[in-house]
Amino acid sequence: MATMCRSIKTLRPPFQELVTEEDMRAAALQYVRKISGFRTPAAHNAEAFDRAVAAVTAATAELLATLQVRR
Repeated sequence: MATMCRSIKTLRPPFQELVTEEDMRAAALQYVRKISGFRTPAAHNAEAFDRAVAAVTAATAELLATLQVRR
């Protein structure tokens, strides 16, 4: 896992043609870190943190799969 937080970038075309699972997970991780206020959660919060990252990653994948971008 990367040690630096990064800004969430736009993942849809035409800004990003190829979006990987890792791109979506990195954006989800940044989002969860930002809203939780934790870069790395304590052990008692790790499961909730990981579930949130997985849920946001899945929501991101669904959103990107269903968006219709006009060019």
